[in-house]
Amino acid sequence: MNITIADDYQDCVRHLRCFNTLAGHSVQVFNDSAKDLTELAARFGTAEALVLTRERTVVSADLIKRLPRLRLICQTGKIDGHVDVEACTEHGIAVADGQGSGAAAAELTWALMLASRRHLVAEVNRLRDGLWQGHLGQQLRGQRLGVWGYGRIGRQVATYGRAFGMDVWIWGREGSASRARADGFAVAPSREEFLAGSDIVTLHVRLTPETRGLVALADLIRMQPTALLVNTSRAELIQPDALERALCQGRPGFAAVDVYESEPVLGARHPLLKLANALCTPHIGFVEKDNYEAYYGAAFDTIARYAAGHPLDLVNPQVRNREKPLRV
Repeated sequence: MNITIADDYQDCVRHLRCFNTLAGHSVQVFNDSAKDLTELAARFGTAEALVLTRERTVVSADLIKRLPRLRLICQTGKIDGHVDVEACTEHGIAVADGQGSGAAAAELTWALMLASRRHLVAEVNRLRDGLWQGHLGQQLRGQRLGVWGYGRIGRQVATYGRAFGMDVWIWGREGSASRARADGFAVAPSREEFLAGSDIVTLHVRLTPETRGLVALADLIRMQPTALLVNTSRAELIQPDALERALCQGRPGFAAVDVYESEPVLGARHPLLKLANALCTPHIGFVEKDNYEAYYGAAFDTIARYAAGHPLDLVNPQVRNREKPLRV
């Protein structure tokens, strides 16, 4: 099969162990990101199988119409609105997704908390510049950690907080609250008290049409001037410009983010990068070797099964009546 792998920014996928699964196939890897429809159609034009790196590329109905050879899309992680599954089904394209552990994202969340509270990047840079101590850090132990959303990742982060001696409480929908209570965590009495009473708020909510813009400026300015907002989930959970405006007003006093509305962010062209009270990383929450082996390994196994004619667990199982025949 002709296989195309999109958006491998670090040119690392071909060095993974699981890449050997594709031996015998023709594989093309792109190490940058494209947005233009015509350019995407040219890149993917020969692909019979397309491997997507999370949500980095949008596969729209218009793009699908321009890819007559495409038979299979393998998504690393869950389909999250960036693939038009209905259009894929109409054109006989099978779509498969996968699931990661969430451990890498939870660990980065914790790293951002520690780095922000201890001013780690600023202190490292001071030392490189020939200077000595410049900031008074703050330990996590004894602080109140607010975890917004108690799913797979939120649960891990809450557990880390407990291990570090933090006072952990949860906010979210009833499902989150019920799971948190069952695990022995407190649930905040209200959204307002959760925001005002947390020393650190970390977002772990899945982006859906209902949760887009979930956090408004009014929510953020309820936070304490000493508080930290962490977002390793999705930038779109926060209303446009709200975080930048809140940080400029000093409530919350700090933010640590790994996600942005439009990615990749190049040329330092994002307003958060200009703020001294924002710690920013380039969406590396899931970008970790073991995680990649799991994500891409599942995608490559799906391609191997498809090429061998074996049945697959698909996002659109109804496509089986319309699938294009695979040319051998």
